[in-house]
Amino acid sequence: MVAQKITIEPVTRIEGHAKVTIHLDDTGKVQRAYMHVNEFRGFEKFCEGRMVFEMPYITPRICGICPVSHHLAASKAADIVLGCPPPRPASLLRELMHMGQIVQSHGMHFFELAGPDLLLGFDADPAIRNVIGVAQMNTELAVRAVNLRKWGQSIIAILGGKRVHPNFSVPGGVNKALSPAERDEILAGLDESIATIQTGIQIIRDWAEANMDDIRKFAVFPTGYLGLITPENGLELYDGEIRLIGRDGVQLERFSAQNYLDYIAEHVESWSYLKFPYYKKLGWPNGVYRVGPLGRLNIAEKIDTPLANEELKRFKALNPGKPVENTLYYHYARMIECLFAAERVRFLLDDPDILSTDILNTRKEVRGEGVGVIEAPRGTLLHHYWTDQNGQIKKVNLIVSTGHNNWAMSEAVDSVAKTYITGPKVTEGMLNRVEAAIRAYDPCLSCSTHAVGQMPIVMDVVDAEGNLVQTLRRD
Repeated sequence: MVAQKITIEPVTRIEGHAKVTIHLDDTGKVQRAYMHVNEFRGFEKFCEGRMVFEMPYITPRICGICPVSHHLAASKAADIVLGCPPPRPASLLRELMHMGQIVQSHGMHFFELAGPDLLLGFDADPAIRNVIGVAQMNTELAVRAVNLRKWGQSIIAILGGKRVHPNFSVPGGVNKALSPAERDEILAGLDESIATIQTGIQIIRDWAEANMDDIRKFAVFPTGYLGLITPENGLELYDGEIRLIGRDGVQLERFSAQNYLDYIAEHVESWSYLKFPYYKKLGWPNGVYRVGPLGRLNIAEKIDTPLANEELKRFKALNPGKPVENTLYYHYARMIECLFAAERVRFLLDDPDILSTDILNTRKEVRGEGVGVIEAPRGTLLHHYWTDQNGQIKKVNLIVSTGHNNWAMSEAVDSVAKTYITGPKVTEGMLNRVEAAIRAYDPCLSCSTHAVGQMPIVMDVVDAEGNLVQTLRRD
């Protein structure tokens, strides 16, 4: 036997492009596994020189699956730069669009991207382990899943004119009011959507019970957790302060997004274009943390909607008094958030101000700097803009949701590879588990493209002299 290296490229059923390299010793055991984000796009740099009011329409092009998150984060940053806080009805409408984004993104990931692993099995034939295989196994469930995403996207389209890259939020508010007929159209699909989400929650709970051995050894490790929070430490996805808890669940910090640079720094590794954020006071790597559904439920003490709050109680009971560390529970947390977002839609539509036409603050007082924050489906998203006195961009800093999770995804890849690849013979199912470690975080690696279903892939195992030992194909 000689040392070997396995390359998985591309990683499938995620947004964007990445590869994994797995280094084996001469007995076939994993020495180290790496996740490489091998794209460089430079969005921060080529935004320089643009006007700040353009940013809500430029930055959504970062991402084809969560453009609403960038659209709203950019608008919130521009509100501050231009000194024009939006009227309350505009904030309600922005949040309504955001809830549609959460539902469509979380629903799609659970049923169509993670679903093939959960419903068909990590070791299922790659020819059927995809969204088509799910549809063939349970056509009714597949149709309901499509309708759930369709409903979330319809909210975005009703408000913004189209489902992808909407034209809606502007500095100081929004450019369109909601009509009573549009409100009723959204409400018409709400009950069915909640029922589908609850079906998804039951699926992941049943799956977890039947696969507890995997859950307990699949990338379980301690980190901090970070995300937005309500004043009463409730789950918050649209606005609020940032809360950071430590590995023991005790709060380390609570701060305004405007001050994030006092608490967060970014580390660089030579093998990835994606930076590694961490908590400054603990340093690298002790200060690493996780964001997204698992992180948000770990920092939240309650949810202000009844159905989701009951599920949160079950979630908290998984590890009473401490954070839930199991990577595969990201899928459970994701569906709890999806339920919250659907319930929140009803709450927003019942607010009398939702139909108000007081939707834009036209006052402008350029302040030259502002930070917009929102909880994108994948985690905390920060847009930081610096401008001149005319509102022209001088500098941009973006910390996207997946960036916060970069260390955790890399650790998960290494952990899963070492757990499941234990000898010289490597199976496709073993490698799929490594991919699934990344997939659990629902990453948007380029924040640009979206890979649905099964992508072609050829994995070669070669020895140290470059001789082909084994080939696994998915084409």
